[in-house]
Amino acid sequence: MIQDEKINIENQIKEKIEKLGKDIITLKDLTQPISPDCAIGRVSRMDAINNKSVNEAALRKKESQYTALKDALKNIDSDDFGKCIKCGQTIPLGRIMIMPESKKCVACASR
Repeated sequence: MIQDEKINIENQIKEKIEKLGKDIITLKDLTQPISPDCAIGRVSRMDAINNKSVNEAALRKKESQYTALKDALKNIDSDDFGKCIKCGQTIPLGRIMIMPESKKCVACASR
């Protein structure tokens, strides 16, 4: 991988980390406990509880991706960055640009 590609990937990772950080803050606000004394109807309360559950799942996924991106950024200068952890082949640049946290090539990720 040439230096220009690494710089582009690093910038991509930083942008994604910044966006995820904002998304995580928003989702944390949306997953606050729902007060039982809240003056909403029974059906509305059930909807609020359901929405909270959906937002909690999204929050977990974004936090996981955030951690993976931080790890990728930390390891970008490693000789193993961009190589599949399963087969050792180089991960295509397009995949790394879309999912810089990828540790497997497309073939190994789909198995």
